[in-house]
Amino acid sequence: MDDIEPITVLKRDAAGLIERASVRRAPIVITQNGRATAVLQDADSYAEDRRAFALLKLAIQGERDIAEGHGLSLAAHREAMQARLRAGR
Repeated sequence: MDDIEPITVLKRDAAGLIERASVRRAPIVITQNGRATAVLQDADSYAEDRRAFALLKLAIQGERDIAEGHGLSLAAHREAMQARLRAGR
């Protein structure tokens, strides 16, 4: 975390910190009494992070499903898709 500011800077210059986070597209850690207590991030970066997190959750669920024996192998999936294509003709 390279961008760290005390809460007094946030109170004094919130608009400036928001602009900086937006331009740099990087979060700013806000400290209070010398400890990290909050993170300021521009809305677009936040939305991108949330989408990436959701995709990671899906990947983890997929790995869990495979480990539990659910799902299809690539070969079985390919065969099923080809059968569906043939049936649709």
